[in-house]
Amino acid sequence: MQFLLDPAILFFVLGVVAGTLKSNLEIPAQVGKFLSLYLLMALGLKGGFALAESGLTLDVLSSLLAAVVMAFVVPLIAYAVLKNRVARLDAAAVAAAYGSVSAVTFVTALQILSDQGLDPGGHMAVAMVLMESPALIVAVVLASMIRQAKAQGSLLALGGTLAVAGGSGGSMGLAGGSGGKGLSVGHIVHESLTNGAHVLLMGSVLIGYFTGEAGQGMMQPLTGDLFKGLLAFFLLDMGLNVARNAGPALRAPLILLVYALVAPLVHATLALGLGSVLNVPVADTILLMVLSASASYIVVPAALKFAIPEANPSLYLGLALGVTFPFNMIVGIPLYTWMAGVVLG
Repeated sequence: MQFLLDPAILFFVLGVVAGTLKSNLEIPAQVGKFLSLYLLMALGLKGGFALAESGLTLDVLSSLLAAVVMAFVVPLIAYAVLKNRVARLDAAAVAAAYGSVSAVTFVTALQILSDQGLDPGGHMAVAMVLMESPALIVAVVLASMIRQAKAQGSLLALGGTLAVAGGSGGSMGLAGGSGGKGLSVGHIVHESLTNGAHVLLMGSVLIGYFTGEAGQGMMQPLTGDLFKGLLAFFLLDMGLNVARNAGPALRAPLILLVYALVAPLVHATLALGLGSVLNVPVADTILLMVLSASASYIVVPAALKFAIPEANPSLYLGLALGVTFPFNMIVGIPLYTWMAGVVLG
């Protein structure tokens, strides 16, 4: 219960309540964007400072390996579960969103763990970036396979119709192929790696790493004193956004609503098992669980509009932001922390 008395979480709840009540409370878009950029920069610097102190150890490599494995496993599981229950391109898009990560959930969990005296390694910021692209790659490959299968099925059906109709012996040539929509895997990877949020985060990690203790002292007012307050302000804005997206999410098919609540628990449990097998430190494992249980509602949905335009945005965006994000913020983070404590001690 102490977790729910955290001011940042309470400001998130306030935003949800205000948005649900149709209050005119609003955070200007440019302010929200500034807060997002600030949190990414502060997170990257914190990670770089911590990484400079710890160095590249076996624990660091184990954590990064676990992150990459989960980044491929989660979207494949999501697609396998959903492909026969919703339209397959929708299933691929939802798999991409849930296979990727939420930076806001990660930052919130990081702050809460720090308040509890659990200090994850700074390399987990790198792990977060590594977990962003694989899900998109998997989804693009799946979407391409789905389109090819549809095109072949259409050609076979058309060929059968023409064979019946063309009994006179006349021949007609069929031009195969499909001008399937979407982006190439290479383009997706490039867009992911050069995304402004990733550039800022990774650049900040490198700056923090190379400046080390001296840089940490100089940036302390920005990365330390202001961080908690600005995080609370940003979560107020996120609460308002959740209230706006709750409607489309609640109108989704029941199977997707169930998935949006159950999948985070399954993914977090898998991450906990993997962290245990690879001897990942407890604090790092908790963040790995949080990342695996989260879903992207910013970077991936923006890419999906071009990569899988046939998919319904109200499904993958509404579920990620309207259901899974608030679930993780209020229930998930303390639950994953408790689970890791029970299993790993």
